[in-house]
Amino acid sequence: MLNIVEIIRKETKKYLQRQAVIDGNKTLTYAQLLEAVDLASAKLKTLGVARFNRVALLSEDSIDYIIISLAILKLFAVIVPVPFSSTPDEIKTLLKNLKVNFIIFQPGVFKPKHARALQENLAIAQLRIKGGVAQEFYKINPAFIRFSSGTTGVNKGVVLSHQAIQQRTSAANKGLQIKPGEQIIWVLSMSFHFVVTILLFLRRGATIILSNRNFPQTLLQNLNQYPATFIYASPWHYHLLSSLNLPKKSLSKVRLAISTAVKLPAKIAQEFKQKFGFQLAESYGIIEVGLPFTNTSEKISKRGSVGKILPDYKIKILNPDAQGRGEIHLKGKGMFNAYFFPWRSSKKILVNGWFNTGDLGFLDQDGFLFILGRQKQVINFSGMKIFPFEIESLLNTHSLIKESLVYGKPHPEYGQLPVAQIVLKNNTLKINQEILNKFCYAALASYKVPKEFEFVKALSKTVSGKLKIIV
Repeated sequence: MLNIVEIIRKETKKYLQRQAVIDGNKTLTYAQLLEAVDLASAKLKTLGVARFNRVALLSEDSIDYIIISLAILKLFAVIVPVPFSSTPDEIKTLLKNLKVNFIIFQPGVFKPKHARALQENLAIAQLRIKGGVAQEFYKINPAFIRFSSGTTGVNKGVVLSHQAIQQRTSAANKGLQIKPGEQIIWVLSMSFHFVVTILLFLRRGATIILSNRNFPQTLLQNLNQYPATFIYASPWHYHLLSSLNLPKKSLSKVRLAISTAVKLPAKIAQEFKQKFGFQLAESYGIIEVGLPFTNTSEKISKRGSVGKILPDYKIKILNPDAQGRGEIHLKGKGMFNAYFFPWRSSKKILVNGWFNTGDLGFLDQDGFLFILGRQKQVINFSGMKIFPFEIESLLNTHSLIKESLVYGKPHPEYGQLPVAQIVLKNNTLKINQEILNKFCYAALASYKVPKEFEFVKALSKTVSGKLKIIV
């Protein structure tokens, strides 16, 4: 039966002496990585980890994180990534709902009744679970139950099989074009970004340079030490790169810099292009689908788009309005297999293979997708649709504003009123509402201008760092 670790082993036979992962002073070649995986899987097996066991992984990103993940997969056990920033209550709920059999963790961040040492910085504990698991779970060759906080904080647990991982990594690479020897700067969290990235990079014989610990010092050191050719990061990371005292030549070898996780603000894209001389490539990833879009176009008219759909996927816009803006539905290779809690197979969720992303957008005349926001976020003001991201993008360009959140406030006559929550860069400052009104009226249609401005110290966010929708 197909196993993604064995696929990696087969596809990297020619690259065994190449560097696979660099983590500070620690480096592993592909030969050393695969040997470490074999040793770790053997130890996990002696500790009782078996096929179909759900194994939670609660650890900071490191070489060991990659080794243990591959070791779990090699045994046909199932990885349940736990965000390292999770609260004790969030961890408890996740372990219970996803019926986790074992948890591997860094000592001090989790305190089970009984634990055994696994490696120098990792321990393992077996957990008691209540209730059974759907029989279909055992038939799909499961590999991951992927954390899925979304904007509501509800974790359904997206189940991915080894086959789905193989298909979606192959499909994504038709956009990313990862090649053997690629030097990849890694700054994201592996709890949220592993399947379509780390596993793809390893399949292609690339070198992963871990740069998210002691950030941004480690990142700066790695950019100076290694000729990076590929960066996979969030808009925040690119904003930081643009603001740091970093010479243009530091990224002179980069052929592609992917912006992911959240919508890329135009201001950040522009400041990056001005400093480093090339355009960020915005991608559109969905846990249930994979990475079906990557915008590599250099055309100014295509900025703000996530690009054209990749060859292994299809898209349709349902219920479009007069401007062609409607619900984004996708289908293609590597689709998710089920939701674990409560169990619902993809066959019962998909409609003729199509997945409703919950996002709204439109296709331009060249087939480039522009995303307007979540369907649940759309504000209906007297029958007119308002997309919060458009207003947030404008507000966030104000010199005194750090970030903002726009939502619809119920109103008996107008349906909903657009209201903005604002976090100032300096909480001791105050902005007159009249000034903000003028700022917005200069760039927005009058009906889109927020009717109220609320100043808050911080915005509510999910574990993955996404803004929580206010309903």
